Amino acid sequence: MLAILGFLTVILLLAAVMSKKLSPTAALISVPLITGAIASFFIAGEDGTVHVLANIKALSGYITGAGGIGSVAATGVMFIFSILFFSVLKDAGMFRPIIGGIIRIIGQDPVKITLGTALLAMIVHLDGSGAVTFLICIPALLPLYDAMHMKRTTLATVAAMAAGVMNIMPWGGPTIRAAAAMGVDVMVLFKPLIVPVIIGLLAVFLLSWMMGNKEKKELHGEGTAFVYREEELTGEQQALLRPQLFTVNILLTIGAVLALLFSGFAPAVIFMIAFVLAMVINYPSPKLQNQIVNAHASEALMMASVLFAAGAFTGIMKGTGMIAAMAEALVNIIPASLGRYFPVITGVLSMPASLLFDPDSFYYGVLPVLSTTAENFGVSGLSIARAAVLGQMTTGFPVSPLTAATFLLTGLSGIELGEHQKNTIPKAFLLTLIMLGAAVLLGAVEL
Repeated sequence: MLAILGFLTVILLLAAVMSKKLSPTAALISVPLITGAIASFFIAGEDGTVHVLANIKALSGYITGAGGIGSVAATGVMFIFSILFFSVLKDAGMFRPIIGGIIRIIGQDPVKITLGTALLAMIVHLDGSGAVTFLICIPALLPLYDAMHMKRTTLATVAAMAAGVMNIMPWGGPTIRAAAAMGVDVMVLFKPLIVPVIIGLLAVFLLSWMMGNKEKKELHGEGTAFVYREEELTGEQQALLRPQLFTVNILLTIGAVLALLFSGFAPAVIFMIAFVLAMVINYPSPKLQNQIVNAHASEALMMASVLFAAGAFTGIMKGTGMIAAMAEALVNIIPASLGRYFPVITGVLSMPASLLFDPDSFYYGVLPVLSTTAENFGVSGLSIARAAVLGQMTTGFPVSPLTAATFLLTGLSGIELGEHQKNTIPKAFLLTLIMLGAAVLLGAVEL
């Protein structure tokens, strides 16, 4: 019953968000609370007795505990101060000359812009952090997309695809977890996947090229030249510009990025410090500082609220045991006659599984069961692991409601979660299938 409730929770959540019947915050809190309360009637204690009232009371602890809000608290602080930091720089006009410079270099071709977006996201994601990738790429490129009248969803999807495939690298979280769960060196697991991953990266460029062409046709018409128009500012916005501090703001931004990548300090701390410096340098007046914070507070709080709601969702799913029950159910429903194709089945399900399982639950809980089951069918457990990392929290992490990076991506892009999922999930799934096909043909995933 817990497995059924778990799958129902995810389905209802996705349906509510993608149909826009509920906001992401409302859906992430209300849906698991309802199904968690129902699950309380089926959770037995150590004595084998179901204590419904105690189980319902325990939901509060699941929400606020280490597996819930406690796991995202620091990220929530980072969200708030990163938004305020980049908002201050935008108000100061730092991005305006950058946009002009980029347009002069790559021209005014949406195809070149989407390809450049993919390349930038791939390079930045070499550190394996989705949050850092989106924090660097989205604020830098969003003004360009707006200036060129390109869809923000295109920016989010291209960045998500590039980061997703790059997350398969041997220093990426999913691959490290898979290797640890299998008890093998990470390069033993990853090396046979090098060519499939390269094919996946080429596929990202192909899909980005197609999206750029679509933007070009929709926005500018066949053969019609597009003229870049710089955003017109109001008198109040012009008063906030600080062109004389452009170099200082650039150095501050570069310093923040380098600190994110190499300092070892928590991202929340880095952005708290960076925000204070940006505010004091650009707007020394306390009255003006309060005005700017008030102007951007709603956006920052909205993102933080979604993140904390996601923590509540994850906490309830883990605490009630629904995630563990879902894992067991998935293993049990695969008939023995399909044992030979277990790696392919795992690979096909790996990307959608990102919507159901967080990486720790999948790789430390589900993968060992899947690999053991596969070995009983005479299939290599390593093939299961390789198939899994081609989608589970790799191509799937930037669309999953179980990862903070998803909400960071949508929040920074200024788009709704459901809109992003509808646009990105099919492409992320296609990337997984392309890499899986290549891995099977090349023998990295054996049947």
